[in-house]
Amino acid sequence: MNKLQIQGDWNIIKGNLKQRWAKLTDDDLQLIDGKYDEVLGRIQKRTGESREAVEDAIKSFRSAVSAQFKASN
Repeated sequence: MNKLQIQGDWNIIKGNLKQRWAKLTDDDLQLIDGKYDEVLGRIQKRTGESREAVEDAIKSFRSAVSAQFKASN
């Protein structure tokens, strides 16, 4: 997964990540061009989760957002 794959839904995903891991701040979740790996690293550092767990959470939230979008159209 890369930044372009999640960019469109990022604001919704950010909210979901902050609900799951309350320690995260907006600064931790700033998705800056080419900095997807840095964002993952920040989440890992704050939460103590593995990279795989963080990526799985993002994928899960992204799938949920996509499903909601499809259901509303």
